[in-house]
Amino acid sequence: MSALTDFAAREFPGTQPIAGHFVKVEPIVDHRYFGALFAAFAEDGQGSIFDHMAYGPFADEAAFRRWAEATYLADNIRFHAILPLTTGRAEGVAALMRTDTANGVSEIGHICLAPSLQRSRAASEAFYLIMRRVFDELGYRRLEWKCDDRNQPSKRAAERLGFRYEGLFRQHMIVKGRNRDTAWYAIIDRDWPTVKVGFEAWLAPENFDAEGRQRCGLAEIRDGLAAGQ
Repeated sequence: MSALTDFAAREFPGTQPIAGHFVKVEPIVDHRYFGALFAAFAEDGQGSIFDHMAYGPFADEAAFRRWAEATYLADNIRFHAILPLTTGRAEGVAALMRTDTANGVSEIGHICLAPSLQRSRAASEAFYLIMRRVFDELGYRRLEWKCDDRNQPSKRAAERLGFRYEGLFRQHMIVKGRNRDTAWYAIIDRDWPTVKVGFEAWLAPENFDAEGRQRCGLAEIRDGLAAGQ
């Protein structure tokens, strides 16, 4: 087992924006994005983006703002607004949560993407930028992803992004009056170099045609890199 005698506690994720080629990731420190987020989420008329959340959908903007004030601005969690450069509008959020600075562990959660952001290069790059902050800037050892075991899109997303399945926590939670078995995934620091290079190759302009369609999938590229090691 590797010795960690030189490991020191890491910093809590900060508030500096992160700029990418297709998206800006902006830590939420005040109310400025609440209205745009409510409008973007409301574009999902059925409220299905909240199906596996412990909250939502919200009756109106006032209810959302009250909830966002208490949740997005809490001291022990760092929420990020996701702004595609094509619109400059906040269209999603992702949080670094349950952060354990002493052990260099955090979890990416509270992921909520408006329909306009789902399955987009901007969304994928936003996850990459947050991961890069966790591993490269802050030097964390582990980043977790947890979701309802029934949430197949979230499980597929975790695997596509490079997270590895670690197991099922049965009867982990009660959410909206239903049992939730929680699927656990993680990327650790020794996984990160391959995950990072895979993202960079996938995001490269030559991987997309003139209509913006990918030539090779993210998981396909990463698996090819791993096989060549």
